[in-house]
Amino acid sequence: MRFDIVTLFPAIFDGYLTQSLLEKAIAKGLVEIHRHDLRDWAADTPHRKVDDRPFGGGPGMLLQVDVTVPCVEDIERMAETPSRKIMLTPQGERFDQRMAEDLALSDRVMLLCGRYEGFDQRVVDILEPEEVSVGDFVLNGGEVAAMTIIDGVVRLLPGVLGDQNSHVDDSFSRGNRLLEFPQYTRPRDFRGHHVPEVLLGGNHEAIAAWRAEQSRIRTKQRRADLLDEEE
Repeated sequence: MRFDIVTLFPAIFDGYLTQSLLEKAIAKGLVEIHRHDLRDWAADTPHRKVDDRPFGGGPGMLLQVDVTVPCVEDIERMAETPSRKIMLTPQGERFDQRMAEDLALSDRVMLLCGRYEGFDQRVVDILEPEEVSVGDFVLNGGEVAAMTIIDGVVRLLPGVLGDQNSHVDDSFSRGNRLLEFPQYTRPRDFRGHHVPEVLLGGNHEAIAAWRAEQSRIRTKQRRADLLDEEE
């Protein structure tokens, strides 16, 4: 799977791309991540200007259409398979596990990282990207949101996790709208806090029933809206 990231700050990803499971997935050839500096497409070469003030007034700056659209078009020509274009914006559809699972089926995903007041509307009109938000809050730019999407998608790719079934019972996974049950490891007793006995007896049916019950209890306490969706 290939990710293309359009950003004003490609160096933000330096540490992220060289750590943990993502680094291993890249080393194995399971995923490619290409960063593209939007300033490389700036016509004003000495200053590499990519933004300007909005018509009609108002605070902040907008990323220019005559820089962004040629950038995306050039990147599209770098590979034979068309990409799914994702524009990171607080106004977009909420990113969730179902979207991650859907994106994991794609061969290519392009992530457009906004800055300042975002993109000129004509970028949306011409490129028709999917507009996606990682939550009801505003970040300084789309780079952290892009990392969130990459992280959520890459772990679903075959061969990335040590046990490919590890994500099946994750909270919000397809077919599982409940939050994940509590889990325990050694020691059995820590400062008077004990591992539930049912997990120690080896009765797999009892363990499965306990986990299902705990999932519903936890979901009711923390995200009762998910129970409504399940029903």
